[in-house]
Amino acid sequence: MSGQVQWVAQGGIAQVTLRHPGKFNAMSRAMWRELKSLFDALRQRTDIRCVVVSGHGGHFCAGGDIAEYPAFRFDAAGLRDFHEIDVWGGLDAMLRCDIPIVAQIDGHCMGAGVEIASCCDIRVAGVSAKFGAPIARLGFPMAPREAQLVSQAVGLMTAREMLLEAAVLDAPLMLARGFLNQVLADAQVADEALARARRIAALAPQAARLNKQTFLALNSAHPSVAGSLDAMDSIVDMAYAYADSAEHREGIASFLDKRKPVF
Repeated sequence: MSGQVQWVAQGGIAQVTLRHPGKFNAMSRAMWRELKSLFDALRQRTDIRCVVVSGHGGHFCAGGDIAEYPAFRFDAAGLRDFHEIDVWGGLDAMLRCDIPIVAQIDGHCMGAGVEIASCCDIRVAGVSAKFGAPIARLGFPMAPREAQLVSQAVGLMTAREMLLEAAVLDAPLMLARGFLNQVLADAQVADEALARARRIAALAPQAARLNKQTFLALNSAHPSVAGSLDAMDSIVDMAYAYADSAEHREGIASFLDKRKPVF
């Protein structure tokens, strides 16, 4: 069976599953395109309040589908299209999705798996999960946009270790280094990811989306101080348009009324 990115929605939560049986959910080119289409579509949904991303069969994602690589990796134009259109298209769609995203990480989380997890807001993992990007063993570097994404998420020290040493790191170490929010027994990860998604879904969806839009703008502004100041000006210009919204009013009123808000 070829790889697929599948999803179902219930109770305001979209469950997205990376599925590539026999390959630990390695990402094919088709899967990257599916990922982009899915997150572009989710971004337009007003009924979805949180997304949980997981892998099928006890593993998150073991990287890219290397069996496809000979068809395009040895041609500069084909290689660029793969990384800049297929891979970055999927990752960028996740980054631009202003719905909160929870990563449910089991087993292998390598290469593409680390990149996809880096696009998520909350990351919980099983104690046996393994993380890395040992592509130096395959004779190629991480693409620039992907390396920037990963280094910002895992930290530059850890990114260097993964890419230069082909190091594979365990979940407790990735928790200590700040990449993970929580490490649990493997059997508890799915329940914890869903519980976190439900807590997020019970809160104000407009506020969540506005927070994510701010995070995206701030991250985009990171390369220079001048750019950061300009970006902050633009953020401030639009930051308070929600003032008269029903959701904002309900949140304040419910607090004052000492009742649970209805969003």
